[in-house]
Amino acid sequence: MNRLKEKYQSEIIPALMGKFEYKSVMQAPKLEKIVINMGVGDAVSNSKALDSAVEELTSITGQRPIVTKAKKSIAGFRLREGMPIGAKVTLRGERMYEFLDKLVSVSLPRVRDFRGISKKSFDGRGNYTLGVKEQLIFPEIDYDKVSKVRGMDIVIVTTANTDEEARELLSSFGMPFQK
Repeated sequence: MNRLKEKYQSEIIPALMGKFEYKSVMQAPKLEKIVINMGVGDAVSNSKALDSAVEELTSITGQRPIVTKAKKSIAGFRLREGMPIGAKVTLRGERMYEFLDKLVSVSLPRVRDFRGISKKSFDGRGNYTLGVKEQLIFPEIDYDKVSKVRGMDIVIVTTANTDEEARELLSSFGMPFQK
């Protein structure tokens, strides 16, 4: 069993139940899924850019991403409806916990001038969105093979009802929020 999942079962649930005074264990918020989205704007002119993004996401998450397509045409960007312009992965279960563990303990500390992640990126319903400026912070990415530095959005979806509950859940998982 995964280290974070074990910690959740043994330490985090009892702590949350004590703090928020839940009557049942099922009321305690839990992680539902983590969605990683990588927009590849230059895929319009260069189709190989998308392949490398898919490859990088696969090595980071251990799961094959789906290619996202443009919903509408935008002439200014030379974009047609249905053109592939990004890739996204939805992680659940064991892979989700493994990814979160790696993100918190290995990748985020590797960010330059890192002072913690923003406390304000909650959406009001207990979900957290984190933007990463470059994919190089992940240990699986080989620096020499990277053609272009790309960012990605990481959305952590929880069952929490409020931002306060979600913040408590994520910080007990070890998320380095700003002081």
